Amino acid sequence: MADNRNGNSKPTKAAGAGNNPYSIDLNVFSQRLKSLYSHWNEQPELWDSSDVIAIATPPQSDEIRYLKSSALQLWLVGYDVPDTIMVFMKKQIHFLGSQKKVSFFQGVKKSAKEAVGVDVVTHVKAKSDDGSALMDTILGVIHAQPKADGRDTVVVGRIAREDPEGNLLKLWFEKLKSATVQLGDVTNGLSDLFAVKEKEELGNVKKAAYLNTLVMQKMVAKLESVIDDEKKVTHSSLMDETEKLILEPSKVGLKLNPQNVDICYPPIFQSGGKYDLRPGAASNDELLYYDSASVIICAIGSRYHNYCSNAARTFLIDANPLQSKAYEVLLKAHAAAISELKPDNKASAAYLAALAVVEKDAPELLPNLTKSTGTGIGIEFRESGLNLNAKNDRVVKAGMVFNVSLGFHNLQSGISDPKHQNFSLLLADTVVVNNDKPEVLTVKVSKAVKDVAYSFNEVEEEKPEKGKGPANGTEALISKTNLRSDNNEKSKEELRRHHQAELARQKNEETARRLAGDGHGSGNNRSTAKSSSDLVAYKNVNDLNPKRDLMIQVDQNNEAVLLPIYGSMVPFHVATIRTVSVQAESANTNQACYIRIIFNVPGTPFSPHDTNSLKNLGSIYLKEVSFRSKDTRHINEVTQVIKNLRKRVLSRENERAERATLVTQEKLQLAGNKFKPLRLNDLWIRPVFGGRGRKIPGTLEAHANGFRYSTTRQDERVDVMYGNIKHAFFQPAENEMITLLHFHLHNHIMVGNKKTKDVQFYVEVMDVVQTLGNSKRSAYDPDEIEEEQRERARKNKVNTEFRTFVTRVQDLWQQPQFEGLELMFDQPMRELGFHGVPYKSSAYIVPTTNCLVELIENPFLVVTLGEIEIVNLERVGLGQKNFDLAIVFKDFKKDVLRIDSIPSTALEGLKEWLDDTEIKYYESRMNLSWKPILKTITEDPQSFLDNGGWEFLNLEGTDSDSDQSQESDQGYEPSDMESESESEDDSSDSASLVESEDDEEEDSEEVSEDEEGKTWEELEREASNADKEKGNESDSEEDRKRRKMKAFGKARAPPAGSIPKRSKLRR
Repeated sequence: MADNRNGNSKPTKAAGAGNNPYSIDLNVFSQRLKSLYSHWNEQPELWDSSDVIAIATPPQSDEIRYLKSSALQLWLVGYDVPDTIMVFMKKQIHFLGSQKKVSFFQGVKKSAKEAVGVDVVTHVKAKSDDGSALMDTILGVIHAQPKADGRDTVVVGRIAREDPEGNLLKLWFEKLKSATVQLGDVTNGLSDLFAVKEKEELGNVKKAAYLNTLVMQKMVAKLESVIDDEKKVTHSSLMDETEKLILEPSKVGLKLNPQNVDICYPPIFQSGGKYDLRPGAASNDELLYYDSASVIICAIGSRYHNYCSNAARTFLIDANPLQSKAYEVLLKAHAAAISELKPDNKASAAYLAALAVVEKDAPELLPNLTKSTGTGIGIEFRESGLNLNAKNDRVVKAGMVFNVSLGFHNLQSGISDPKHQNFSLLLADTVVVNNDKPEVLTVKVSKAVKDVAYSFNEVEEEKPEKGKGPANGTEALISKTNLRSDNNEKSKEELRRHHQAELARQKNEETARRLAGDGHGSGNNRSTAKSSSDLVAYKNVNDLNPKRDLMIQVDQNNEAVLLPIYGSMVPFHVATIRTVSVQAESANTNQACYIRIIFNVPGTPFSPHDTNSLKNLGSIYLKEVSFRSKDTRHINEVTQVIKNLRKRVLSRENERAERATLVTQEKLQLAGNKFKPLRLNDLWIRPVFGGRGRKIPGTLEAHANGFRYSTTRQDERVDVMYGNIKHAFFQPAENEMITLLHFHLHNHIMVGNKKTKDVQFYVEVMDVVQTLGNSKRSAYDPDEIEEEQRERARKNKVNTEFRTFVTRVQDLWQQPQFEGLELMFDQPMRELGFHGVPYKSSAYIVPTTNCLVELIENPFLVVTLGEIEIVNLERVGLGQKNFDLAIVFKDFKKDVLRIDSIPSTALEGLKEWLDDTEIKYYESRMNLSWKPILKTITEDPQSFLDNGGWEFLNLEGTDSDSDQSQESDQGYEPSDMESESESEDDSSDSASLVESEDDEEEDSEEVSEDEEGKTWEELEREASNADKEKGNESDSEEDRKRRKMKAFGKARAPPAGSIPKRSKLRR
């Protein structure tokens, strides 16, 4: 909706050269350069029979302007390079500008030669030079160009409508006028060249239209809220709020890089009798007027990668008969115009179709009809040559995009009040021409009468007087909603319930479609078989080194333990040993001791399945061996060496088995000479690398197709490919002690010897260790104040460094090769966070645009909102201080995620967030046992769907019928309540912020070794005792189940009078 607006708001940054990730897509450049020369040669009449095409791009302007010269650069190289001159000849292309700008075109020389056989010549203008000599050189080459038949001078085509701006362009224009050349106009040629959009261009237009749709829907809801609450807001404030939504797509839930998004024009809001349907309209500072018989016009235009889209809607408040009739006619005419946008039709057919509707249904409104039904749209908001008016005979082609805009201007209502005396109506949509039928990209912003007409007077609407009707014979408009109605004013809770009921219907339909597709939900089989290689200590007997002494020996090179048996040294691979222990013969340390070695044998309970032992089940195995020795020191040394060797071998085999299940990743392409890799220094990583050495920080680098984290140690290196990143998060330190980057991956990778889907890089911004003194320090202590200032400065410095890195990486991700990945750093929204226990300890869980995350405590929590089926809020009510949250995933094979002990004060905020993110939630008074529920659903999905789908979780629905509640309790048995002690925070004495995972592994290793030390006889005795205890307690177990079911039935079926009835909502 603007005339003179620029195509790129960030030209200087885009035009950068040198070691810069911004570069020209040479494939696109070659393809479009071929199109330019082909069009020029095949249709010379559109190019005014020009022998040379001279395009001069003006200097950068703060205004948003749409110029054909800028559009050509954006279309050809992807960037707007201001204050430059481009001259296209049959055998050469000349570029004139400053050093920085001209060097931007250096990389296209080879591609231009291969594409159309032309040489690229660059002319660098020094700062102190006006460029006159360089222009004379170019004009000399122009004069030498071959002339068309019958002409004495060379025709130089230029964009006639663009006046020269700046010293460089003014001097160039003066030289062209004084030169012995004929000036032509290539505007029509460029318009026809840009008219049909390629696949990539259509994708950009569709993304811009989708953003436009979401912003328009958001602002329609805002207008409804303003009118319903009788708030006073100005048109300009609504404009500012809309512009912020466009420039920050994450606010409407869209994952687009804000740097690639812009407005087409300042959003337009008009009401109160002052309307302007011209493209250069603006929103004034007057208050939004929404009294009876008022009209509100809203028009929004957004751009993505410089491609425009537009939408406009008109809203009627208590419409009178004239307004009702005019809007219905406009709606019908607008639809007729869109229907005529078909291949091989003339552009005038769209306007003539709309004109025919108005002439037939309301001829009195013809003088107020706009003179066209819109224009072509693309890089330019208004593409000249594609006006949809009565005189344009251009043929419509598939791939063209139009802004179909139609309206009535200055209609007289006959009311003397200035704010009601006249009104205007406007409708606009972005439409793509396809081979079969036109596609309306902004169709989701409804323009139906029932969705744009509002009424304050409910009684008159429901009970019209008999015998009376509208003066013009038109039926009264059906309102979308009744605003400010005393009898039907809905609270937030009622609106949320209404929305949740609609979500329940949609969710049941979606689940039915998914279950009908495969019968068991989606998901991959998580069970994977581990394979291990054959364990061989020595390949040949000759490899066994003879030992002079018959003593227990350990050969660490061959990973073998040699035992003296009957005078010979018999080797055993260390992996065949289960446990090794030493026991003294008596309390006297000088006495002999025993070393006891227990081996892994087939059939041993609780032993890991070893494929090597399962190969020869019929063989005879050595189960246990003991040796007596008087050399206590030697026995203790041997025992320790065997344990260490066994731990190392098992760790290696486990890592090998984990790596065998990994998905093969692409190879990292180092930045090399293309551009300097983006770098963050002195970062720590989680999960940490293995080993017992001192942990050291590393460096994170962004390369051509992935990240690389490395330390000074050769074996400490991790590559994270861009294509493997599912979600990327940036969380600056505010209330936490670390600033972090977190990557949640599609497929597992190995970090050291750990298999993980989450990789995090962080920096501690504060000292975790605090010195404890006997005396209290004053709040005005200079040392204390200085320390706080130091910590604050460090935190700001680290956050700034991370934010700069994130911004530059997001710029890198906007290159065409990453378009399909839709990568973007998400930032947690702390104001929506809540405390809970997702695993063992309490944590602060925060939502992001696409996820629910907890990135501080380990293990991390990352839940993709798009993968959630439903959410069940458990233990709600009954005076509980806390409640639990159960997340059921669309993949029913995944375990239900539980977040326990959420404070009840967070319940309303959590409900509101779930409702805003279109997630269906239910409430229950007790915890449910989800495994049998999901098993029942997957085994008999048809019965689940026939019984109402997820509605068995509806607390109000089940409580209303006690019989059904009793059956539901028996079908879905709740789990036992978890004790509060399990959800308490685990105490830690560690002084480091990040827990050492190696220590945890060592502790678990020691525990497992102690458990594995039991013999076969001991295990048999324990099993026998367990069987006896089970037999004695079987009755009590049944009693407990019976009591639990009885208690659950009471909780789910309270007295009928205690349940409030749902209020009726008027439609």
